[in-house]
Amino acid sequence: MCWRRPSARAKRRGGGSRRCWSLAPASPDSGGQPPPRSLRPAGTRSMDSDSGELSEGELVSPAGPDCFSSKNLALQAQKKILSKMATKTMANMLIDDTSSEIFDELYKVTKEHTRNKKEAHKIMKDLIKVAIKIGILYRNNQFNQEEMEIVDKFRKKLNQTAMTIVSFYEVEYTFDRNVLAELLNECKDLVHELVDRHLTPRSHGRINHVFNHFADVEFLTALYSLDGDCRPYLKKICDGINKLLDEKIL
Repeated sequence: MCWRRPSARAKRRGGGSRRCWSLAPASPDSGGQPPPRSLRPAGTRSMDSDSGELSEGELVSPAGPDCFSSKNLALQAQKKILSKMATKTMANMLIDDTSSEIFDELYKVTKEHTRNKKEAHKIMKDLIKVAIKIGILYRNNQFNQEEMEIVDKFRKKLNQTAMTIVSFYEVEYTFDRNVLAELLNECKDLVHELVDRHLTPRSHGRINHVFNHFADVEFLTALYSLDGDCRPYLKKICDGINKLLDEKIL
């Protein structure tokens, strides 16, 4: 999951017109940028149109709904989203194995904290969908120059957040839930700003759903509790983050 000014548009409404994008190639005179929306072929199917959205019951692990697998859900999501677009294939998975392992632990700790398997599954499913869509946009050069600057800001902020997560775990009594919550909310604002012209309000709602959970101070307090039930999950999460940091992915 290789990703990187908070926006005044932090609050997203649930309605509004549908925004679509296609993988139409850039024209020779466009400087390598995709054509404006008004110039894109009429009728082109969007990965974030209503028909392209994944319904809430479609992503299920092969072993059954009780066996959560981020890797399997990511593969299903990638195939489903690409099937709604002009580009049908992509050489590599957009979510790497280490990130999938981290996601699996995030699911377990979310289920432990919320005591709600269905909600934990929905949070992680929303996270995977958003990550896949951003990955497809990035791989297909859909971000303009201004948005690529936001990508760079997001990478730096994500790196700072990742190092803070690990530091708070490795150095006892340094954990500050407000600091970590603020970093996560800054990441959320950057993601909203990055995909503003590409994704629908429904996807913006998913972004809020994911970040509002992980930035919740009560969740963070439970996660970092020295004698709490979530400590083993946090260790595995930090082990995975350290690996991504060492490999320069984060």
